[in-house]
Amino acid sequence: MTITHRTFFGDGERSFTLTDPMITELERLTGTGIGGLFLRMTRNDFRLGDLAEIIRLGLIGAGTSPADAARLVEIYALHRPIGEILPLALDVLDARWSGTGAAA
Repeated sequence: MTITHRTFFGDGERSFTLTDPMITELERLTGTGIGGLFLRMTRNDFRLGDLAEIIRLGLIGAGTSPADAARLVEIYALHRPIGEILPLALDVLDARWSGTGAAA
């Protein structure tokens, strides 16, 4: 089982991992526990900022520097159609939730 999701994002293949510290930060930033956030996401009841934070924190959890993660999200996730970034955010969450991520 793996909790890392690996896929093309921005300008190359990237790994995304929601480690325990990244989940704690995600919960703080969204004001929602991970279970509630997962349920909201699967019901399409999310905030736009949730998507960016899941992606950014997943990058950091997989080893991308915070500055690079913020830059990648700014360039390749923000101001993009929601339909482009929602699947990635769901895949990152699902990798941690059920261990279905692609091997890193």
